[in-house]
Amino acid sequence: MNFLYNLLIISASAILKVLALMNPKLSLFVNGRKETISLINESISEEDKVIWIHAASLGEYEQGLPVIEQLKIHHPTHKIVLTFFSPSGYEVKKNSKIADVICYLPMDTKSKVNSFLTATHPDKAIFIKYEIWPNYLNALKKADTPTFLISALFKENQIYFKWYGGFMHSALNNFSHFFVQNEKSKSLLNSVGYTNVTIAGDTRFDRVSEIVERDNELDFMKRFKKDQFCFVAGSTWTEDEKIIIDYINNNIHPIKFVIAPHTIKEHHIQEIIQSINKKVVRYTDLEHSSLEDCEVLIIDTIGLLTKIYSYADIAYVGGGFVTGLHNTLEPAVFGIPVIIGPQYDGFAEAEELVQLGGVISIKNNIDFQELVDKYFDSEDYSSKIGRINTDYINEKAGATKRIISELNAILTLNN
Repeated sequence: MNFLYNLLIISASAILKVLALMNPKLSLFVNGRKETISLINESISEEDKVIWIHAASLGEYEQGLPVIEQLKIHHPTHKIVLTFFSPSGYEVKKNSKIADVICYLPMDTKSKVNSFLTATHPDKAIFIKYEIWPNYLNALKKADTPTFLISALFKENQIYFKWYGGFMHSALNNFSHFFVQNEKSKSLLNSVGYTNVTIAGDTRFDRVSEIVERDNELDFMKRFKKDQFCFVAGSTWTEDEKIIIDYINNNIHPIKFVIAPHTIKEHHIQEIIQSINKKVVRYTDLEHSSLEDCEVLIIDTIGLLTKIYSYADIAYVGGGFVTGLHNTLEPAVFGIPVIIGPQYDGFAEAEELVQLGGVISIKNNIDFQELVDKYFDSEDYSSKIGRINTDYINEKAGATKRIISELNAILTLNN
């Protein structure tokens, strides 16, 4: 199986190089990896102590960020190397100052693993959530490098727990310790012989809790909202937008609407604007528009949504009708009701918040209209629902502190 895995990785690398000639995203994926070793050599010397942290993409990075920040405090003499697997993570964060080196993770071939680990020579390695790369893990084990998986989430349908998953199951043996999100993950690992497991929770709750504490003020949002009821829809797809726009066009209440689409390509922004019969302004045209008189604001840029949520009286999170639900915690942390589409299975926090009543799932535009009208008509009801979300997040916070405390204890014990 080890031979087949290595053959598959080598073959995939070769195929990706060909496909990259025709696909811009794959081109970033392939060509970005050519710079990895030179980026490391520019900042890491043989004498440096190094902590290596790996995130698949942007979501995993957000989960790991609170831990990275604490590691920098607890290990100030170490340098941090942060790697990404996908362009959607690396291209967004490559200029961040959170780490001494930010680069792509080379493919999991034995030669590239050797080159990467020789350049970084980490004395600690941390993988986030799902990242299991057998050759990297085997090499770290052979080098006697303490290696940890944080914010891990395991499910019974994963290959590690199947009769045919022996190769991937054995890769887990290379981790020094698992920090899992829930009891189910711990039980699954226990069932296949792993007892080096701590239920630490999900670091995303610490991340979103920090959002509330920062400065979320946006001058354009203050001018747009004024003292009116504000509805914010984030990361929406076409299926979400049809329902929202139908409500906007027929709405008679004094409500300010903000739509931040997942896709901000020009043709899609124009489709949204043309389908709305109220006065609309787009973020990139604010200098040329009278913002105060507009009823609908279209956010046609990235990086503002979390702050915009702080101005919302209710929020809608997109993706629940077609592609996969986006982040419900970012609006929920502000203590407001959150609306989503019907497909949220597999998103643990959404499942739990739907059950608690802080997040409401709708199936169609009739459900949506009734719900928004109800929130608009009753501030007390809206506040009650919002408090469910705040309490839930407050109860779940603390994973970072538990991970850092246990991590330091393990490392001290092994020294």
